[in-house]
Amino acid sequence: MSVRDEFDAWAADGRDRGMEDRHWHTAKHVLARVPVEEGDVVLDLGCGSGYAGRALRETKGAGRVYGLDGSPEMAQNARSYTDDGADVGFLVGDFDELPFADDSIDHVWSMEAFYYASDPDHTLEEIRRVLRPGGTFFCAVNYYEENVHSHEWQERIAVNMTRWSAADYRAAFRDAGLHVAEQDNIADREIEIPPESEFPTENWESRQAMVERYRTYGTLLTVGVAP
Repeated sequence: MSVRDEFDAWAADGRDRGMEDRHWHTAKHVLARVPVEEGDVVLDLGCGSGYAGRALRETKGAGRVYGLDGSPEMAQNARSYTDDGADVGFLVGDFDELPFADDSIDHVWSMEAFYYASDPDHTLEEIRRVLRPGGTFFCAVNYYEENVHSHEWQERIAVNMTRWSAADYRAAFRDAGLHVAEQDNIADREIEIPPESEFPTENWESRQAMVERYRTYGTLLTVGVAP
């Protein structure tokens, strides 16, 4: 199944809003770090419901925000959720060929989408191409090698996913010409973890596993800077 077909179905079922709710616990902390200055141009890669671009407009005064998604239904939904249509636009496009000129974007953001790229190394080259000197790429993922609790996700989705380690991300960023400014794990501290006496639960065999998933591994953030 293609990315388009998979996520058109998600959007039609209203699951785009559910994705936003689940990701916001850590996304809001990462978004706060993006060094957006008033008037900057931002690309939200794999925008889903478009929540990140709207947040950067509202909290940091980003200028033009583009949300790009491989799913027409996702892009259409995101457009319907957005009041600021003059400065926030949504495009349907492929991660392998970003529809932007060289050196035209100040910041690229991607949350829980980068691993859907069919050729992630080339996607990084495209990100490097469109970023202006000093521009940043904030890449946030929960599906990565160290987070063993995410490995089963591939079994639930028909789209191929790339599972890199933290070291793989750093190496790939550098190979694409991006400096790695930082990399760390953003814990999800809003998910309530029941006491040990309540385990196993429907989804977790042990409390330790749940603590690892949300407090230890959380969201892997890798930040690249264009030279």
